[in-house]
Amino acid sequence: MNVLLERDDARLEVCGERILKVDGEADFDSAASLAAKGREWLQSLPHDAEVEFDLTGVSCASSAVLSVLLEWLRCAQAHGVHIVHVALSPPLERLTAMAGLDPLLPRDETRVASETL
Repeated sequence: MNVLLERDDARLEVCGERILKVDGEADFDSAASLAAKGREWLQSLPHDAEVEFDLTGVSCASSAVLSVLLEWLRCAQAHGVHIVHVALSPPLERLTAMAGLDPLLPRDETRVASETL
């Protein structure tokens, strides 16, 4: 594990080599830091790298965490990094469904990001 950001309210780490994992309350206070550290990591990857986002540890769903997720998706696309799976916590699943964002997220309901560790 490689910890990219450690705050009282949120933690961002790389698990294995290709899973970007968020735990805690990714809210308005931590969103900018999470977005920046995730963006830096994505930009450091080689072109055509395949990665996963694991947000199953996010306890509080908000538009702030959706903004972070969308920022990472844009950054990955701009740098030729392929997002092969996005795992969400139940609160985030409900919020992305309500916001109509599900079609933008590569998801396989039978797969759990931690299985690849």
